[in-house]
Amino acid sequence: MAVPGAREAHEEKGEGAAATRWVWTAAWPVTAVFVLSNAATPLYVRWQREIGFSKGTLTVIFACYIVGLLGSLLVSGVVSDRVGRKPVLLPALGLAMAACAIFASASAVAALIVARLFSGIAVGAVVSAGMAAVTDVAGPGRRRLAALLASCAMVFGAGLGPLLAGVLGKGVFVLEAVLLAAAVVAVVRMPVRRPAAPAKGAWVRIPGVPRGSGRQLLMGIAVFAPGITATSFVLSLGPSLLSGLLDTNSPVAAGAMAFVMFLTATGAQFAVQRLDRRTILLAGAVSTAIGMGALIAAVRASSVPLLVAAALLAGAGQGMGQLGGLSLLNSGVPASRLAEANAALNVGGYVPAGVLPVTAGYLSDAAGLTTGATVFGVVLMALALVGGLVVLAVRHPPVGNRHGGMEGG
Repeated sequence: MAVPGAREAHEEKGEGAAATRWVWTAAWPVTAVFVLSNAATPLYVRWQREIGFSKGTLTVIFACYIVGLLGSLLVSGVVSDRVGRKPVLLPALGLAMAACAIFASASAVAALIVARLFSGIAVGAVVSAGMAAVTDVAGPGRRRLAALLASCAMVFGAGLGPLLAGVLGKGVFVLEAVLLAAAVVAVVRMPVRRPAAPAKGAWVRIPGVPRGSGRQLLMGIAVFAPGITATSFVLSLGPSLLSGLLDTNSPVAAGAMAFVMFLTATGAQFAVQRLDRRTILLAGAVSTAIGMGALIAAVRASSVPLLVAAALLAGAGQGMGQLGGLSLLNSGVPASRLAEANAALNVGGYVPAGVLPVTAGYLSDAAGLTTGATVFGVVLMALALVGGLVVLAVRHPPVGNRHGGMEGG
């Protein structure tokens, strides 16, 4: 890859001097916002009973989060690279707090849609600017650590939210507001500098990567997209499946399943962090494919253990796909384009994560949950296998080595 300019290298060197504790602190806003991203998951069955809406409407509510996220990604990555991480993160945290207030008092579908939309916008800012901020603070010598912490912060927060909601009910949104306030303090004090590079191109655009980094992005999306689509299905329709299999509407059961799914995603990333990136991505693709096989078997056999196994495998698949994709981008994209590159990876992942579960939801309304889940599982298994073939077919790009240094470009 191209060698960064002298000014860019100087800025990265200064940021690399930050203490390791600041790298962990920089990851906290990512965790805090992702707690909100899935905190409503165990409560949907309760809202569905109290307000009255179909499984199709449920997946639409879930997809409004994807709409807000994708809209945010069209702007937040580019703006963050041009004006800095803090001017993007602070408004996003404010919007997340507003979503907490709406969720806590929601009594209609419209309120749930607005809260999910706000949540999606906040998450879009965090997966682009927030994850890039972790890399900025870590500096060029700790990019491998930055990718691991940013990715784990995302999946750990995504799993913690449903668990807390299952235990606390709507009280989770009060606790989440406190967590977000702590994240505001972390962002304000975060040792990141405003970029000095002049703005180029449109401010609102489909995010992309610099020339020469397309292969890294393609490999990441090929595995990350099926993985996050699988976990999105578990989050949107998993509680309904679990409710039918266990004959209970307990939010604790749904929250616990989501938590262990993302806890597995976190653990899988720590387990494979020292493997080469191609191996990580291949393992992610295989995990997602096997997970979808388990999902099909679970709904056909009405088996709770198989459903939990499907969730765990989906979590591992997303975690490894996400870590592999972020690591490739961290090693091959300069800091001046990193937030936009992160946004591009997430656009590629969240488009199918929004479309396919909604389709499965309406198919479930028309033909039954078993049929909807089976068709979804077959389609996603095929996509995961195609993702693995893409990783095998793409010529190995010039990326950083496993210890964070740069290989030849």
